[in-house]
Amino acid sequence: MNTPPDPLHRLGHKTVARLAALGVHSHADLAAQGAVAVFLQLKAHGHTVARTLLWALHGCIVGCHGSALDADTRARLWQAAHTAPLPPPPLDQADAEHWMRQALLLASQAAQQGEVPVGALVVRDGQMVGQGFNQPIGRHDPSAHAEMLALRDAAQRLGNYRLDGCSLYVTLEPCPMCAGAIQHARIARLVYAAADPKTGAAGSVIDLFAHPRLNHHTQVYAGILADNAGALLSGFFRARRAGHAFPSPEHAHSD
Repeated sequence: MNTPPDPLHRLGHKTVARLAALGVHSHADLAAQGAVAVFLQLKAHGHTVARTLLWALHGCIVGCHGSALDADTRARLWQAAHTAPLPPPPLDQADAEHWMRQALLLASQAAQQGEVPVGALVVRDGQMVGQGFNQPIGRHDPSAHAEMLALRDAAQRLGNYRLDGCSLYVTLEPCPMCAGAIQHARIARLVYAAADPKTGAAGSVIDLFAHPRLNHHTQVYAGILADNAGALLSGFFRARRAGHAFPSPEHAHSD
């Protein structure tokens, strides 16, 4: 006796392969997560998705073609998908650590100049397109935080103040000023190392990136090489309290 094919096959080979990459291998898997959640995961992974796919996913769950769903059901599904926050795509740990090491090198440059050691860089399509380190003292500029300088550098290089598709790596959780600029620039992904319990605006004090009334939501990843960044900051402030020049930190150059 032949086993009837899983209803998932009606979605087409390409969609089935993309669903399998998400861990959705059967009708039961799809029904357990729901059409909206799976649709948003596909979108978060960079796939081009249309509302017809959302309806097809739900139709697969309930046993009909998406085009057979009534108008109210289709409208309800689209409203749910349109208003729900996008789940963050997976972060490549090795790639994130690579770029964070570069940000730590920038942070050490700030320390050598007597600035709080924070470094930041902007990456697009695997290439660094902007960089900066803390320089508010040297520049006599309260806005010259590492993130701000990296964003300015990237905007100049790319010829656009909107940095769509870019990731920003920074060694310390952004403050409210920098968080606002990151979102205004349409940065897709923020990756930071150490949390800032005094002024952190990505969850430590406030979370501007999760505010529902803001129209752009940068995906946030925390804690990448946090120990390295924390040691760099602690060493800097310890040396400053003792009245010593800050030595070149070996850990900023290591794994």
